[in-house]
Amino acid sequence: MKTIIVDNKNNNKKLNNIILESFPNLNINTLYKALRKKDIRVNGKRVSENICVNTGDEISVFISDEILFNKKNILNNSSIIYEDDNIVVINKPSEIEVTGDNSLTDTVSSFLGTEVFPCHRLDRNTSGLVLFAKNIMARDILFGKFKNHEIEKHYACVVYGIPKKNSEILTAYLFKDSKQSIVYIKDAPQKGYQKIITEYKVLQLNKETNTSVLDVTLHTGRTHQIRAHLAHIGYPILGDGKYGLNEINKKFKLKHQQLCSYSLEFKFTTDAGILNYLNEKFFSISIPFAMFNDKSNLALTN
Repeated sequence: MKTIIVDNKNNNKKLNNIILESFPNLNINTLYKALRKKDIRVNGKRVSENICVNTGDEISVFISDEILFNKKNILNNSSIIYEDDNIVVINKPSEIEVTGDNSLTDTVSSFLGTEVFPCHRLDRNTSGLVLFAKNIMARDILFGKFKNHEIEKHYACVVYGIPKKNSEILTAYLFKDSKQSIVYIKDAPQKGYQKIITEYKVLQLNKETNTSVLDVTLHTGRTHQIRAHLAHIGYPILGDGKYGLNEINKKFKLKHQQLCSYSLEFKFTTDAGILNYLNEKFFSISIPFAMFNDKSNLALTN
């Protein structure tokens, strides 16, 4: 959110003109959309029209910095993995929410010049593939496909430790503390806890650094499930400041969690209407960890 205080020279000027003068990189269509969504406030009140403002008025603009200042490094043409009339698949960077204020959804909508609808979410600090629908019909179909497990997502992560098994399907129970924005894991059912199932497969290991790269698929989709479940069994994700080990993260000089959604596959078993053409399509990105690509193994610092 950015704030503009109206000065004397802008007294009785139109709201749109003042915002566009303050943010010259802002697209006029994006501004109109923000007004329609009531993401502009004057003196704390939401407005949806191009009203006149006066000296001393406070204008609050709820548009992401990436859009306001046209930060190309957040999203560019190479971020688009696939696009057609119904969907777009984006390679999301870390440090941005999928929905809400200053979100990836707003950034993608502005970049494409059309409204998009996220069909699933990734944590703010998780990078990788996010599927967006470009119309309501496609969104509703994809929601149903995710619910019925007809779209398969694979994650890759670097964990501290080397699992004893090359692959495993884990079952546990998760409780979400919304006030503290954290989840807790138990091995046995308890009141208020929801069942979670997490599957992993070891892709690569490094005995020198005691680290492993895992492929992870979710049979249930709960908040922070991968991060919390792996930490619970003794294999915290490197760079994870919430469920990981701070002393280990410091040794590896990692400030961001090493977790990425790297593949997306459509496996329709029921009719998908206008999206039937997507069946058996597969989208992926390179796993963005040096250890996996063998360019340079993660190494502890002194």
